[in-house]
Amino acid sequence: MATLSVFITAFVLVSATNICLAKEFIVGDESGWTKGYDYKAWAKDKVFNVGDKLVFHYPVGAHNVFKVNATGFQNCITSPTDQALTTGNDIVFLATPGKKWYICGVGLHCESGGQKLAIAVQFPQVAPSPSPSC
Repeated sequence: MATLSVFITAFVLVSATNICLAKEFIVGDESGWTKGYDYKAWAKDKVFNVGDKLVFHYPVGAHNVFKVNATGFQNCITSPTDQALTTGNDIVFLATPGKKWYICGVGLHCESGGQKLAIAVQFPQVAPSPSPSC
């Protein structure tokens, strides 16, 4: 019973620490989510952790964002159109670790415009503080 209590306490502390340390990434920085941008280079030196957010900025109607699997990413295959993010200020919360793939489903933006992003999300490598506060 004491072990379970220690585990729960540790989990709560780590979770609170992850939320406090979460980062918000503007995809493409000042260029935003657009055709002709090198998203592979943009993501190369960034560390994405569980709890972080991706923000996709673009003119409404000009682009969209689809979360896809590896095959969809490689072949620019979107899911049903009702699953597209379309606000122009789309926020994606990175809730789980692993590879994540995003593409634009407008026209040939993914295929010929290179409008696609692949990232790896990990658990933060931070020791929890005894009293988390943001």
